[in-house]
Amino acid sequence: MNHCRAGHRTGLVLRVTSFSLSQVLYQTLLVLVLAFGGCAVNPVTGGREFVLMNETQEIGMGRDADVQIRREIGLYEDDGLQRYVEEIGLTLASRSHRPELPWSFAIVDSPAVNAFALPGGFVYLTRGIMPFLGDEADLAGVIGHEIGHVTARHTVQAYTRARGAQLGLLVGSVVSPAARAVGGLAETGLGVLFLRYGRDAELQADRLGAEYAATSGWDPTGVRDMLSTLSRMNEGSDGRGVPSWMSTHPEAADRVERVGQTLSELRTRMDVTEFRVNRRGYLDRIEGLIYGDNSDQGIVRGRDFLHPELRFTLRFPDGWEVLNTEKEVLARQPGQEVFLSLQSVAGLGKRDLEALTIDDMRRDGYRLDIGGYVSVGGLDAFVGTFTGVRSNNRQLKARVAYIRYQGSVYTLVGRADVGFYDLVELEFNDTIYSFRTLGVNEAREIRPNRIHLYTVQKGDTWQSIARRAAQMIVAPDMLAIMNGRLVDEEPRAGDLLKIVVGQ
Repeated sequence: MNHCRAGHRTGLVLRVTSFSLSQVLYQTLLVLVLAFGGCAVNPVTGGREFVLMNETQEIGMGRDADVQIRREIGLYEDDGLQRYVEEIGLTLASRSHRPELPWSFAIVDSPAVNAFALPGGFVYLTRGIMPFLGDEADLAGVIGHEIGHVTARHTVQAYTRARGAQLGLLVGSVVSPAARAVGGLAETGLGVLFLRYGRDAELQADRLGAEYAATSGWDPTGVRDMLSTLSRMNEGSDGRGVPSWMSTHPEAADRVERVGQTLSELRTRMDVTEFRVNRRGYLDRIEGLIYGDNSDQGIVRGRDFLHPELRFTLRFPDGWEVLNTEKEVLARQPGQEVFLSLQSVAGLGKRDLEALTIDDMRRDGYRLDIGGYVSVGGLDAFVGTFTGVRSNNRQLKARVAYIRYQGSVYTLVGRADVGFYDLVELEFNDTIYSFRTLGVNEAREIRPNRIHLYTVQKGDTWQSIARRAAQMIVAPDMLAIMNGRLVDEEPRAGDLLKIVVGQ
């Protein structure tokens, strides 16, 4: 436990007797942590706390991570929408407890339903969260919540806890390459996206978000509305380095009730007759927004993966879950530990495919059983079957294809336990041999799904709207949630809804 007192800096005296090397390293690292950390006043509570960085370091860390996020995730290409979010964010930040920070607000090009903040005032929304916000007040609530995490230094506190937890791992990495590899993840800017806040921090961010919204003129009930909507969603990670909002914001259901107390207090305290909601203005801003995968990152359509930019496609087994991530496309047989993955490796030139495949699989602990050169969709390929052993001594078999296409090598790997492999080998092969080039016109016709506005007609149901507008790309219950309605609350004629239109 660290005790901070005003005007006093704690130190640590080590007496080395018969410590082991790892103990000495641990204590040395602990000394460094205490030396660079110190006492600071929390801008929101006024209390003193122990953190590992001062404000200058906090801003520097945020700027470094911001560069990486913009490079690895990328910003959504809509200048008007970006300016809209930035203007709202800067307005809220100017009424916060830390208006002097170099605040930055942006929409990243990810389909995950998420919003997150970095130390120093760098706040992001994914384009995936935008369709699930009902109006401008909801948007202000989300942004205000993330601003609250920064102003109360939750991001710094979470980073401090994570770095403290890494001490043992760093000691282990001196002798363990595996631990060193895992430890390296914590050093990346994107590592902060996976830091979880405690329940008290979330409740405080809810309260601060409502306060910042109200003092800036927006209806603070937007915080409760967005919590209610997002808590009804069952979103997982999209695998692209950005976990879903629900995975990093625990216990949202009871927070809906608790933030209601804050709303009552704000209405009693503030002499405001009318807050801004601006539903139509918000809906007009997001009309045409890409929903789901962006075409330049490849698109999942049912069991098909299509990449119009690179002009290739392949088909995964029927009924399998397909996930398009930044580094790979991953398919999984439901309920089974059976996977298929697609990755690309650039810059290999004309290196022999057989040697490349065998070398790569050997590094993963697999040996070649049988294999040979084949043609896959008219392309040169090496296809083989490999056997390997897991760390728990369970044997795996893999069906592997390395396919040369447009100066790159695409790897397709299907893995299953040895005892289950024969049941899925045919499906592995069907996927491998479905890889083919897309024609120019065929690729041109592949476009992402987009958000459109729809006026409800008499007799419409969530089922009929979902079927007609999006060919069931968005399920009826998710369409209802997207519009802030209960599934058993049918839309009313004349209502303006957000729908997803398939291209």
